[in-house]
Amino acid sequence: MYVQIAATLRDEMERGVYEPSGRLPSESELGERFSVSRVTVRLAIGCLADEGLVERKQGKGTFATRRRLRHRLDVLRGFYDSLTRQGVSVQMELLRFDECEVPPSLRKAFAPDVVSCVYLERLHRVDGEPVALAQMCMLPEARTISREQAATLPSYEMIELLPGWRIADADMSVTAVGAPANVGPWLDVGEGTPLLLMRRTSRLEDGRTCEATVFHIRPERYEIVVNSGVRKTPEDSACP
Repeated sequence: MYVQIAATLRDEMERGVYEPSGRLPSESELGERFSVSRVTVRLAIGCLADEGLVERKQGKGTFATRRRLRHRLDVLRGFYDSLTRQGVSVQMELLRFDECEVPPSLRKAFAPDVVSCVYLERLHRVDGEPVALAQMCMLPEARTISREQAATLPSYEMIELLPGWRIADADMSVTAVGAPANVGPWLDVGEGTPLLLMRRTSRLEDGRTCEATVFHIRPERYEIVVNSGVRKTPEDSACP
C-alpha cells in the first residue's frame, strides 16, 4: 500500500500539484485520505525522500523538492529542446564560438582527415540555476552558422540550417565523472563533484559525423531515461 501511495504522490508532484518548496499534506491528512495508518504514510514519504523528491523539515512538515528533469536517449532530440518541452524556464548562454583543432576528447568521433572544427560551448540554466555545460564540435562547413544562431538555436535546428544537412541518427552514452577543474565553476560545483557525462555523436544521411558533443550535467535534478520493448527472436520461440 505504501508503494501505491508513494506512486500517487509522485504523480501529483510531477503534475505540479505541489510546487517546488510546497508543503505536502500532513501525515494525519494523508492517512485519512488513503485510509491507512501513519506508519504506512511514513513508509510512503520515506520512499519519496530516498528518491530526492521530498524533504522533511523538523516541526514544519514534508515539502516537495524541485522537479527532476529528464532526457530520453531513445528520442533524437537536442538537449536544449528537451528542456524546453518540460515546461520549465530555460536559459542558454554562449560561452565560446570559434574555429579550432578538434579537441583530443572528441578526436575519435570524426574521420581521420577532419583536423579542425567549429567549436562552441553553451551553458544551460533552468530557473536561473546551471544544469549542464555542453562542449560541441561541428564539421568545418558549419562556419556559416552565425553567432546569433549559435547563441539561440537548439543544436539540431542549428545544424539543419546548413544546405543538405539532415540528422539521420546519433550514438549516445552516459557515465559518471568528477567535475573537471575547468567545468566545476560554470556549474557552481567544486572540482571532483560527481557529475553525469553524456557523449553524443550525430551523423548525417550521407553517413558523415557532423557533430560530437560532451555534456557535463548536474545529477541532482536530472535523469536519463529510455523506453525499451521486448522483441522475441526465433530462438526465444523455439521449444527446448
